[in-house]
Amino acid sequence: MALPWTLHGDGKTVGVGDVVGPGERLNWPLTIGIGAQHVVAMFGATFLVPLLTGFPPSTTLFFSGVGTLLFLILTKNKLPSYLGSSFAFIAPITAAVATAGMGSALFGILAVGVLLAVIGVVVQVTGTGWIDALMPPVVSGAIVALIGFNLAPVAKANFVVAPLTAVITLAAVILSTVLFRGILGRLSIVIGVAVGYLAAVLSGQVDFSKVNEAAWIGLPPFTLPTNPFENAAVLGVLPAFLPVVLVLVAENVGHIRGVAQMTDAKVNRFTGRALMADGLATMLAGFSGGSGTTTYGENIGVMAATRIYSTAAYWVAGLVAVLLGLSPKIGAVINTIPAGVLGGVTTALYGLIGIIGVKIWLDNKVDFSRPVNQFTAATALIIGIADYTFTAGTLSFNGIALGTVAAIVIYHVMTVIGRLRRTDR
Repeated sequence: MALPWTLHGDGKTVGVGDVVGPGERLNWPLTIGIGAQHVVAMFGATFLVPLLTGFPPSTTLFFSGVGTLLFLILTKNKLPSYLGSSFAFIAPITAAVATAGMGSALFGILAVGVLLAVIGVVVQVTGTGWIDALMPPVVSGAIVALIGFNLAPVAKANFVVAPLTAVITLAAVILSTVLFRGILGRLSIVIGVAVGYLAAVLSGQVDFSKVNEAAWIGLPPFTLPTNPFENAAVLGVLPAFLPVVLVLVAENVGHIRGVAQMTDAKVNRFTGRALMADGLATMLAGFSGGSGTTTYGENIGVMAATRIYSTAAYWVAGLVAVLLGLSPKIGAVINTIPAGVLGGVTTALYGLIGIIGVKIWLDNKVDFSRPVNQFTAATALIIGIADYTFTAGTLSFNGIALGTVAAIVIYHVMTVIGRLRRTDR
């Protein structure tokens, strides 16, 4: 069977101003090299999520790769994207594991995947207009920002364990963005973790005993989610997880539009399929012990730098991630990364997630002279940052859930009343 890509030019070079489209590729050695760059770009963020939540890294890597391959199949090789671990899951997973165990967190991830896949079906039929109406930029920006800022205490808890290592890691992350050009400058998280890890090794903070015991090749550990029919109490985690769906929708739609701008506007037609694919990938991960996925901006950055949008490179990246997940030794090495390194890198990373929300406001020129925008953003951020909680029986709503609801409700209620009373001008 013929492969679906045509060779771009001579397969060796990309001319000035040219791009390699999703349906094209360079020769296979170069394509494999580009795929390796995508693996490195996603690796820093993808392995941090299981480290911060207590999930097995090898399982998360494995399903990240499987999810990417599934995404490429369902989008008919038209949409170049990598599915990595979503940071939006960190807070609800951490809370669920602490109160009801890993199985309850996996149930929450599974539920998010189901809902995202359903939304994908709806979008495929109706388009994205209703998403834009439900979550205008002031709302989507507030939701993304509060998720990042809500995680600040997690960063601090790891930072104070080994402050010197954390400072070294943080400094490496920050400085590498301005010391290096091109791809290296975009890999600041990976570089920061590497430098911080070396500092931790030299100061005796790393225990390699489990690395020596781990096999080179083997299946990652699989874990089933808690069955709600056997343990109805697991339903109590859903309020913390379901708002994550809105973030995944916003991330996917935003990334697809970004890819469309760089390649072909026709890519937008695959938004519904992309949401379905991410939903199915998240369901698969949640059913087997991995973390939920999302399309990665890091890999869009690689495409922008190289002007190579070939989906062939993503097949390479997905297959490499699957192979890495089949090595328990690599998972064991990742698990040795100490708290100080995590504290340093997440101090920057969680803040950057919050700033992405602010960037949504700036890019869309949100008018903060309007009271409806002021109160939507201000109230949601305070609820999320302070982590307001509300409990009703077995259900518990955390700051992310309440902040998300607040952003949506405040915006639409104030907008409707303002129009009726003509006070919105």
